[in-house]
Amino acid sequence: MAISTHPLIPPSNRPPSRVAIRKATDYDGKLVEIIHESLREFQLPVAGKSVLLKPNLVQADPGHVINTHPAVIAAARESFLRLGASRVMVGEGPGLERDVEGILETIRMRDWMGRLDDQFVDLNLDEVRAVDLRTRASKLRRLFLPVSVLEADMVVSIPKLKTHHWAGVTLSMKNLFGIVPGSCYGWPKNLLHWAGIGNSILDLATTVRPDFSIIDGIIAMEGNGPTQGTPKAAGVLVMGDDPVAVDATATRLMGLAPERIGYLQKAGYVLGNLRAEKIVQIGESLEETRTPFVVLEQFCRLVEHSARVNH
Repeated sequence: MAISTHPLIPPSNRPPSRVAIRKATDYDGKLVEIIHESLREFQLPVAGKSVLLKPNLVQADPGHVINTHPAVIAAARESFLRLGASRVMVGEGPGLERDVEGILETIRMRDWMGRLDDQFVDLNLDEVRAVDLRTRASKLRRLFLPVSVLEADMVVSIPKLKTHHWAGVTLSMKNLFGIVPGSCYGWPKNLLHWAGIGNSILDLATTVRPDFSIIDGIIAMEGNGPTQGTPKAAGVLVMGDDPVAVDATATRLMGLAPERIGYLQKAGYVLGNLRAEKIVQIGESLEETRTPFVVLEQFCRLVEHSARVNH
């Protein structure tokens, strides 16, 4: 069941989290080996479990800059199957485009995964069930959520590493907006915006907490993300089983301060580890992989080492 039972405890009583940074310079490399070995290192209880992979698919994107690259999605699927998962599905509910099939065609998903009939589910059109939210950060109290998400044993968030013109950054927790079904809340999903983007992110992440996160930072996006920014070759995958720690590490990798991003700061109090001293870095070091990102002027307060760009 994907509804989180992870305890919401203050950081002082929470054990450290591990986050892996792995170098990956292109999408034709050994992504299966990289992801598979990382999953083994985290010792996830995958055998016999059903897994739902949640990529970030926004719109037609033949250049693979906006969306999670299908090579990463396919490699994650193969890796979970190798570890004995009983079933691995890919599910997404884009917030802008109703034509999910069109997105899959433009990114050539079938070239990487083969037949999608029994591997992909449109979360915008899936059957839904009412779920009470675990926290009260936003004015929302319950949401209708897709059955494919709720009945999966494990949910894996696979976002693109991007800046965001409203949220600051869009990573594994913001990626959960795609599980909110358009059939109930329309396109775009303004309900979440009206309730406050940051607070909605927190309520979703505490209710459907990703069991694992794999951030595609091989080719990322800086500036006016999530759709109109500039490609940024960061050359990394960022992975872990604490979505707050993963997002905080990815934010620091971008040259930004996660403590200055409202929803990440709040998540650090109840959901996962935000502070650097509570995160054990494995794989590559943060210092060696840090790639300062350009941000919009309104987010200059987030910058540690990054340049600026005017909107």
